[in-house]
Amino acid sequence: MVERIANLEFWKIILIVAAIIAVTALVIWGLLRLNRYIFKRIQKKHNGLQIVYFEKISGAIILIGGVILVFSIIGGIENVWKTLLGGTAIISAVLIFAAQDVVKDTVAGLMISINKPFEIGNRIELEDGTAGIVKDMTMRHVVLLGLDTQYYVIPNSKLNAMKLKNYSYHVETRSANFNFYVAYTTDVKQAMRVIKDAIISSEYSIPGKQTAHGADYAEIYFMSFEESSLRMATTVYFNSDTPSEILISDINLRVNQALADNGIEIPYNYINVIQKSEQDE
Repeated sequence: MVERIANLEFWKIILIVAAIIAVTALVIWGLLRLNRYIFKRIQKKHNGLQIVYFEKISGAIILIGGVILVFSIIGGIENVWKTLLGGTAIISAVLIFAAQDVVKDTVAGLMISINKPFEIGNRIELEDGTAGIVKDMTMRHVVLLGLDTQYYVIPNSKLNAMKLKNYSYHVETRSANFNFYVAYTTDVKQAMRVIKDAIISSEYSIPGKQTAHGADYAEIYFMSFEESSLRMATTVYFNSDTPSEILISDINLRVNQALADNGIEIPYNYINVIQKSEQDE
């Protein structure tokens, strides 16, 4: 009889614990939704790396606070506490060991968000050659969208220790240098006009060269006599949020088509192979 009462009390405690966990989970869910709503409002006015990172931090604090609250309440029920958390020394040791990387990444993420070597939307290239647009940052990692439309997830601690190139750092416009080659028989001035018109026609190029009369497109320059061609060169300006590979591809396509439409030859090296027959010998 006593055993049955003890079992009944045990299941009653389990139900109370389950109710506490369910209510706490509901409260946490509501607070996370509120947290997300507040930061979305903030991001409409100030959308920066710090805002993104601290949204993740505040969400983690809400989750950790909820877990601590649950365990503090359950801690008052001595028997259940001992049952659920038996061997706490071993569990604590395992958790501390597993949390080393988490703490390291979190601290590195905090340093990145404070120093801001890049912002969301910046195009960066790491020293190991990984390149892409910064799409998101969490407490543990940074997400890059690569040139091949694949996503790269890089731990904050690893990224924080790397050298990186930021092609969008404190600039509204970027630039790319182009070389175009035409045949020796080409009317050079005509080729320069054709190339410039093709560049201006691109939806990605913008007037970025500062002159006395304001911003303008860069001129096309006749740079050198090559072995089998004349080299034209210029700089094309474009917005910092435009992927460079898209601009380069578009400009090359337009210039290639414009030169062909105007009968301007793009020279290339070729080899004539002469095979002698037995009659020629």
